[in-house]
Amino acid sequence: MTPHPIPTVRIRPATGWSALDLRAVWEYRELVYFMVWRDVKVRYKQTVLGVGWAVLQPLASMLIFTVIFGRLAQLPSDGAPYAVFTLAALLPWQLFSSAFNGAANSVAGNAGVISKVYFPRLVVPIAAVVATLVDFAVSVVLLAAVMIWYGVAFRAELVFLPLFAAFALLAALAAGLWSAALNVKYRDVRYVMPYLLQLWLFASPVAYSLSLVPERYRALYALNPLVGVIQGFRWALFGGVDPWSLMLGSVIVTVLLLIGGLFYFRRTEQAFSDYL
Repeated sequence: MTPHPIPTVRIRPATGWSALDLRAVWEYRELVYFMVWRDVKVRYKQTVLGVGWAVLQPLASMLIFTVIFGRLAQLPSDGAPYAVFTLAALLPWQLFSSAFNGAANSVAGNAGVISKVYFPRLVVPIAAVVATLVDFAVSVVLLAAVMIWYGVAFRAELVFLPLFAAFALLAALAAGLWSAALNVKYRDVRYVMPYLLQLWLFASPVAYSLSLVPERYRALYALNPLVGVIQGFRWALFGGVDPWSLMLGSVIVTVLLLIGGLFYFRRTEQAFSDYL
């Protein structure tokens, strides 16, 4: 009697969209919540001011920008008080930079957990990005107070602020996924990031008005995702250049960065434990 042949099982890596396994991320959504809560508590642990830092940082930046660029350089502010003008840009910028920093350092900062317990690694940068919303919510209160102080009326377009804030987080996650994966293997990334963010700050209309950029270059300039976000905040607060025409380029760049970042992060996460 001839024995039955032993079946051969071939294991191949998943390809295409299935490789992302986004359903697993949704199943671990409670872990996202707990990691967000942990990040918020760790950020203000043993601090004197606590969440007051979320007010002090944008307030100090607003005062410095107002003195240097508003008073000394006499840059235009689209008819709005320069303090409100620059604070309207600093809030989305700081939301983006904090989320980008958090996502980029999230995997390396959670080495102990990642090397011992299985869970979708995408949870880590997503939680780091979401955690920055706490500081942003506190900063919005400061923005409202500054607007009242300078007598800037609240407009109906303010309802679009959450949309622009969400897009800033999406852009931060898109760039942060690339940086997080690269930061695990190449620790030089953490030293490059401060310079990258500094260049990104001056490449975005934070201290200056979009009106200073020649109109023929604005479509190219708007490939920077922060251009549409910052102009969207200013438009919602006190009018000015319509941001919607700028969003197309920003959306295309952000979506491409996000899709590429998701696939790159997913394909490299298998080696995270080896490098951590």
